[in-house]
Amino acid sequence: RDLPPRSRDLDDIGTRTNSEALDDARAMRAMRDGDRNAVAVLYDRHGSAAYGLAYRITNDATIAEDAVQDAFVSVWQQAARFDPARGKARTWLLTIVHHKAIDAVRRRSGRAERALPEGPEEFVATHGNPEELAVWSMEADAVRDAIARIPDDQRRTIELAYFVGMTHVEIAEQMNVPPGTVKSRLRIGLEKMRAYLRPKVLE
Repeated sequence: RDLPPRSRDLDDIGTRTNSEALDDARAMRAMRDGDRNAVAVLYDRHGSAAYGLAYRITNDATIAEDAVQDAFVSVWQQAARFDPARGKARTWLLTIVHHKAIDAVRRRSGRAERALPEGPEEFVATHGNPEELAVWSMEADAVRDAIARIPDDQRRTIELAYFVGMTHVEIAEQMNVPPGTVKSRLRIGLEKMRAYLRPKVLE
């Protein structure tokens, strides 16, 4: 799966507990009530997907681990902001992981960080589904096959948006195309990738 093993756990966030004791929604409610063990529940359940997503973006094990730890700390600190009516806890968590990993890449390249999205629907509207990205990150060979099957302009646009963290405007400037073209390339390219990956890793 092309992911190096995590060298450490996030035990400083909370004591490990039985991940079956709470579903995600109840874990989020417990965090709002100050239960630190609920963070460990989410980490036990979604830590591997979070790390896979962060590593796919950063291509650096240490930076990926730091991004995941920062994300879980943010989840703990901002648990009161989570609204189950706006999306699942897993989606919100992976949205934050993606944001933290992208910020790490942007800091490494000397570019400005971006504000954290309010909820999963804001991320999905501009980038795509973070859960889908997490699944793809754990299936690197299949994703490489899928992305190799789409035209170069669509592939480069997807790479800049998802794994470099550039905005539509930044991509448009770099590729010398209108922002609308960037959005179209992302949409069409992702549709082609989903069509190829769905029977392999998305079902």
